[in-house]
Amino acid sequence: MRRPGFLLLSGLSVLCGCIVYGQQAQPIPGPLPTFTRVRPIAPPATPLPSEAASANITRFAFIAYGDTRCDCRVPEGADARRLLPAKPETEPDHRAVIDALLEKVKTLNGGPDRVRFVVQSGDAVWRGPDSERWNDVFTPIVERVTKGANLPFFFVPGNHDVTGMPAGDPDHSIGLHNTLSAVSKLIPPEGSPRRLAGYATFSIAFGNTFLIGLDSNIPGDVTQLAWVSDQLDHLDKNRYKNIVVFMHHPAFSSGRYSGASSSQLLPNGTPVAAGGLSPQALVIRGLYMPLFRKHHVKLFLAGHDHLFDHWTEHYTRDGRAHRLDQIISGGGGAPTYVYTAEPDLREYETLAAADHVRVEHVARPGPKLEDNPHHFLVVYVDGEKLSVEVVPSHGTYTPYNGKSRIDLQP
Repeated sequence: MRRPGFLLLSGLSVLCGCIVYGQQAQPIPGPLPTFTRVRPIAPPATPLPSEAASANITRFAFIAYGDTRCDCRVPEGADARRLLPAKPETEPDHRAVIDALLEKVKTLNGGPDRVRFVVQSGDAVWRGPDSERWNDVFTPIVERVTKGANLPFFFVPGNHDVTGMPAGDPDHSIGLHNTLSAVSKLIPPEGSPRRLAGYATFSIAFGNTFLIGLDSNIPGDVTQLAWVSDQLDHLDKNRYKNIVVFMHHPAFSSGRYSGASSSQLLPNGTPVAAGGLSPQALVIRGLYMPLFRKHHVKLFLAGHDHLFDHWTEHYTRDGRAHRLDQIISGGGGAPTYVYTAEPDLREYETLAAADHVRVEHVARPGPKLEDNPHHFLVVYVDGEKLSVEVVPSHGTYTPYNGKSRIDLQP
């Protein structure tokens, strides 16, 4: 694994609480983290067909959602050190999303738009280093999809899964280890050409569609960026007409992470706005969005903001107009957020002037909590045409001017 666990032992040995580098001993920085085993999520009985076997499939659907973690703090005082027990019933909203998801799968599988797999864009659990959040909560819920519905499930980590600490931090390392343990039987294995070894970064090739899932907690990681670039550079564009990427952090949002400040509070006392852009968003804008335009990625799926938000980036390349849609679907069960403000994208559009970039806000989140239901997306593939439907866990939700579905066309 390219990121150290708790310690990078470049010396000869560890003795008496010290790391020995040649003749000089250094104290271990703090206590060892608690280590407990996270069991792998059971895969579906029928795996996703091989690339060769699915080559002629041009019509199907897949499901996308994210941010399933609860706010597990005990309400009185919201003390992060006093947590609710790790039981599936502590996450009723994620379970309700899965209920609706399974019903949608049953409906679609009777027609031409059969659901082939599910992707999840991160923040599976409240705190990734805590194994019980995986073993006792997330895994039993997700196995209703993998074992119950026999659907492949692909997951990339969010900040809660690796605690938001930098790579190399003990909590980040244990969180990443737990994440990789949980999904070890779901994503391509180590050694696969569709997997970046040691990372939670991989690609899925099915029918005429190619998906890349990457770890946006480390967007500036050069190895990951080089691997994603290589996957796109060597992709058979004659076969894979649709390119989709999914990660946790979006490039821009109008919710809590819009970059705008606000004095408004959610009912649990959480500020509506974080007061600034995440560093991940800025790096994604600078490194990944130009790469996505270069390879004509059609759809960028993200989470992090607990709401639904849809942006379209119109640009010109090789004398042709293109469209890159970014959809935030962070309504998988985490406490929902609300619309805050429009992000300032003037500098972003200026830096992308060579591609004549123009960003359009297609669908906004609502200003009230009840306007932003828990939900998931159905992405419909029909040849080179992509369509997206937003499905709430309860009731109706029509964010597209009274409709729940939109075609993604230039």
